[in-house]
Amino acid sequence: MAKLEIELPDRIETDIDQMVAQGEFVNWDEAVEKLLARGVSAYGPAEEPEEQTGGDLFTQSVADQHDPALSDDVQDDDYGF
Repeated sequence: MAKLEIELPDRIETDIDQMVAQGEFVNWDEAVEKLLARGVSAYGPAEEPEEQTGGDLFTQSVADQHDPALSDDVQDDDYGF
């Protein structure tokens, strides 16, 4: 794990102190790690899509569903209008 030494504006230091005090983060290390991770995911390089071998089962099952009403396939049925 990389170790960094940075200087932060007082405003940011105060905001992180308040988030830790309010229980949003356990400590400063966790706060900085999670906040940086959120920033990187918002502004960083696009992630590779997950393979469908496990992943999020809810998302996978929704993606696998097919609504027949949206189908362009025409079938010869005995039903007609």
